[in-house]
Amino acid sequence: MFSARLLTLSDQSHSHAHDHHQLVLSLEGRADFDIDGKGGEVCRMRACIVPGDLNHAFAGIGTNRMLIIDLDEEDMPKEDLDFLTRLFDTPRYPTLDADFQHLLLYAGAELERYGSDPLLTRALGGVLLRALHVRMFGEQKHSINGALNMEALDSYIISNLERRITVAELSQVVFLSPSHFHAQFKDTTGLTPHQYLLKTRLDCAARLLRETRLPLVRIAGECGFSSQSALTTAMRRYLGLTPKRFRQE
Repeated sequence: MFSARLLTLSDQSHSHAHDHHQLVLSLEGRADFDIDGKGGEVCRMRACIVPGDLNHAFAGIGTNRMLIIDLDEEDMPKEDLDFLTRLFDTPRYPTLDADFQHLLLYAGAELERYGSDPLLTRALGGVLLRALHVRMFGEQKHSINGALNMEALDSYIISNLERRITVAELSQVVFLSPSHFHAQFKDTTGLTPHQYLLKTRLDCAARLLRETRLPLVRIAGECGFSSQSALTTAMRRYLGLTPKRFRQE
């Protein structure tokens, strides 16, 4: 069955394993997790799915307040077991949308006030799990009419363009394994994720060169290039012009 509780995680690292599944959500603050070698961060925008029996290490980061849902499969209805099997088949750090965050805050407030009621904690845990499952595997999971949800991917890329973005990160945005994501991404766009990221960075740099007088080192940083030299090399190779020449023309 489902049970939900509130917990503050110590900043001292702990490691253990248990035979039940666990979903960790943040009401406040952050925490680092490592599940069987797969690391990630829990925050208001990202949850942590811990499959049962996997060893995991964790530590809170500063002030934090976590909502933790424990799942004991014993005596659980078959329809619940079916969706939980899919949800907890592998460690994940799914991204949470704004509506889910509002639902999470409501659940946290109810647990803070009535957390001693086992029926309420069970119901709240079930609602949060089902809401997450629908987002990950439901009708709008990762595709629209069979294609990747490029609007969600583009939004994530633009929001994080100034830093390194990995294929594993992008695959989590649309809840696919990295290998499945890579294949479907190339089928959808005709480019590999790395090629698409580079194209987006170059498009951004070209726009800033046309529309602003920002110094080249600032443009390189905002578009995710490691240096002004890296920007110059990429533009010369793929656009046939240096940034300075591009701006002049």
